[in-house]
Amino acid sequence: MTAPETPRKGTLWGTVKAVCWSFFGVRKKSAYQDDLSKLNPLHIIAVAFAMVIVFIVGLVLLVRHVVAS
Repeated sequence: MTAPETPRKGTLWGTVKAVCWSFFGVRKKSAYQDDLSKLNPLHIIAVAFAMVIVFIVGLVLLVRHVVAS
């Protein structure tokens, strides 16, 4: 028998911070382990997808602004 899995108690802000740190590419191992234990993987994927879309739209708008000038 396996023990029941305890629900993860991560926050939206914690998920956003973890995704931002992963975009930057620098993270302490202890903080990474803490995120693994607290954050829901589906929430991480959803936030990362939204942040990628925002990043791409920002780049497109920046390029349009530079080319138009």
